[in-house]
Amino acid sequence: MSKTPETWTPKAWTGADDSMVESAIRRGANRRDLMKMLLAGGVSLAAADLVLGRATMALAATPVKGGALKAAGWSASTADTLDPAKASLSTDYVRCCAFYNRLTTLDQNGIPQMELAESVESGDAKTWTVKLRKGVTFHDGKSLTADDVVYSLKRHLDPAVGSKVAKIAAQMTGFKAVDKTTVEITLASPNADLPTILATHHFMIVADGTTDFSKGNGTGAFTCKSFEPGVRSVGLRNQNYWKGGPNVDSFEFFAISDDNARVNALLSGDIHLAASINPRSTRLVDGQKGFVLSKTTSGNYTNLNIRLDMEPGSRKDFVDGMKHLVNRQQIVKSALRGFGEVGNDQPVSPVNPYHNAALKPKAYDPEKAKALFKKAGLLGQSIPVITSDAASSAIDMAMVVQASAAEIGMKLDVQRVPSDGYWSNYWLKAPVHFGNINPRPTPDILFSLLYASEAPWNESKYKSEKFDKMMIEARGMLDQAKRKEIYNEMQVMIAEEAGTIIPAYISNVDAITDKLKGLAPSPLGGMMGYAFAEYVWLAA
Repeated sequence: MSKTPETWTPKAWTGADDSMVESAIRRGANRRDLMKMLLAGGVSLAAADLVLGRATMALAATPVKGGALKAAGWSASTADTLDPAKASLSTDYVRCCAFYNRLTTLDQNGIPQMELAESVESGDAKTWTVKLRKGVTFHDGKSLTADDVVYSLKRHLDPAVGSKVAKIAAQMTGFKAVDKTTVEITLASPNADLPTILATHHFMIVADGTTDFSKGNGTGAFTCKSFEPGVRSVGLRNQNYWKGGPNVDSFEFFAISDDNARVNALLSGDIHLAASINPRSTRLVDGQKGFVLSKTTSGNYTNLNIRLDMEPGSRKDFVDGMKHLVNRQQIVKSALRGFGEVGNDQPVSPVNPYHNAALKPKAYDPEKAKALFKKAGLLGQSIPVITSDAASSAIDMAMVVQASAAEIGMKLDVQRVPSDGYWSNYWLKAPVHFGNINPRPTPDILFSLLYASEAPWNESKYKSEKFDKMMIEARGMLDQAKRKEIYNEMQVMIAEEAGTIIPAYISNVDAITDKLKGLAPSPLGGMMGYAFAEYVWLAA
C-alpha cells in the first residue's frame, strides 16, 4: 500500500504498517486491539483511525482464495446444455461462462474488450482479422489454435447443430485459418458490430471436432466435475487457467424456480447467491443482517405490445393514447419497487453507448389520452389486455395502467393467463399483450430481432422501409459518430411509430450474502452477465 500523506500522519509513519494492520485483521484482532497497537507505536489518534479504515477497505477489496461457491438461478430443464451454440436459458449461460471463453467480452460500459483474441480488426467492416492469444489451453491439455475458432464459428451455420444464433451467424460467409493464431472472417456485408457480436454467450470457443459437450471441455476458469441437466452442475478451479483465476475452489449451480424459496435458501445459508429476485420477493431480504441486494440495469424490459395490423392498434390515436396513459414513474415505484429506470418506448437502454438520452418519455397525461381515445372512437369500450406472470412484473404493470384508464372512463379488460404456454399462445398473437425482452448488446441485434419489417419477433408488426434501409446502412458503418446519429433517429422512429410501449428498463436483482465479494454490473445481464463465478470470492 502507498504511504499515508504526511499532512495527516507523522513522517515516521510508512505504508509498511498498513500491511501489519491487515495481517492483524486476518488473524482476528478486533478494532480495540489494533488501536492500542498503533497508539503504542507513536501514531496519533486521527492517523490511527485513518489507517484502520484504509486497511479494512483494502482487505475487503482484496480477493480471497478458496471456498465452495453455491448459487441458484431461476430456470432449469432436462434440455439444459453445455453446448454454447444451443444455450437458451440463463442457467446455460452461467455454465458456459464458467467452462468456456469468448474471443471478446464486454466491459461495464458495453465496450468490447479482448478475451481469447489479442485483437479483432477490419478496414472495411467486412473482412476481419482475429489474432489469438498464445499459451491458452483447453481443459484436456490441447492448445488453442485458429482451427478451434473456425470450427466453433462454422458450427452455427450447420442446421443439424440447431444454433440459437444461426440467423446472426449467417452473415459470416467465410472462415480461414491463416496460421495457428490468426483467423480471417468474411461477412456477407459490412457489420461494424462483429467484435460485440463475438462477445455474446453463444459464440464461446470449443475445441476443433467436439461433438460431446457433456464434459464442458473449454478454456474457461472451471473444469466440469459433474453435470446433470435439469438438476445441477459442479465445476472445479482450473489450475492451468490462462488468466490465473478463479478465486473459489469450486462452483455449484442449480435452479430454484420459486422466488421466495430461492431467497429462503440464501437466508438459511444453503447458497451464496439467489439470482434474479422478483421485486415482490426483495422484502424478504430487507433488514436481514448479513445479506444484500445486487442491482444491475442492463436492458431487460417488460413491454406492452399493441399490434398495428389489428383492432384496436390499427387506430393510431388509440396507440398514442395508450402511450400517454402509462404512468412510467408509478410503474417503477410500485410494480418494480424502485428496481428500474423510466423507459422511452425504444429498446436501446441507458447502459448502451448508442442510447438516445435526448429522447424523452411520453408524459403521463390522462386527459390527453382520453381525448385520443375519444378521437379513435374507443372511449368507454372494453379493450382486452392479456398479461401473465411469464413476463416479469407484467401483472403489476397491467394493474397500474388499468387503474389509470378507469379514471378517465376507459375500460381495459385485463385478462391474466397462465405462464405455461404464454409465449406460444399469446405473445406476438394477441392484439394487446405483454412481452419480456432480455438484454442484447447492440442496437442492430435489437432492431433486427424486434423492429425490422421481417423481424422474427416483431411484437407490434411495425413496418417501415425507411427504418429497414437505415438499419442496413448503420450496420456496416465504421464512423461511430455518424452511426450514433442514425441510431438516435431510429430510436425516435420506434418511440413515435411502433406499437411497443416500454415503460421501464428493469433492474435485475440478485440477493447475496455479504460474504460474497467482487460482484459488478454487466450490460449482458445479472450475475455479472452470467460470468460471476470466475470473478467473485468468499470473504472469511
